[in-house]
Amino acid sequence: MPQSFSVTWDYRCPFARIAHDHILTGLEAGADWDVTCLAFSLDQSHVEEGATPVWDEPERYPGMLPNLAGIVVRDRQPELFMRAHRALFSARHDESLDLRDRAIVGKVLDSVGIDGAGVLAEIDDGWPLLTARDEHTKAVDEHAVFGVPTFIVGPEAAFVRLMKGPQGNSQVAIRTVEKVLDMLGEWPELNEFKHTTISN
Repeated sequence: MPQSFSVTWDYRCPFARIAHDHILTGLEAGADWDVTCLAFSLDQSHVEEGATPVWDEPERYPGMLPNLAGIVVRDRQPELFMRAHRALFSARHDESLDLRDRAIVGKVLDSVGIDGAGVLAEIDDGWPLLTARDEHTKAVDEHAVFGVPTFIVGPEAAFVRLMKGPQGNSQVAIRTVEKVLDMLGEWPELNEFKHTTISN
């Protein structure tokens, strides 16, 4: 039976990119995982309590655009989601493209064989924003999620900061993700484990 877990993402976060790179590389190599990628808004996580949520004034938060695009592909064309997910992370962190720009998001999707204009039209319909709101709110309410990437296995959730990607090595990717899942599922007593220095 595949191992089921969820992981939050926001395309702006370099640590989310690293974690999802491990996940995508592992899945591409045939890892026996059932993964749900959950959109999470870093903008909303920084809104002060009682202030207007980002969902009520999305025009002020163009940084949500690529997350909404990811939601559209995930929910409308799930067979293409991994391709879109990798492309959007790469555009932000490898190419330093401004994913607040609709034209750029459309071109990134077009470049990997996904109808960018169609995705943007779906965003304009409004439902992806509602989905983003519901996913973010549920993650906060049920698991006290505060950032990305957060791994969720059953009732357990943990923010995980990996420092290096797999660099195309599927064995490293699979081993890394499974270590995270093992710690989360089998050792919930460990609340924090943080190196005092960053190794090379």
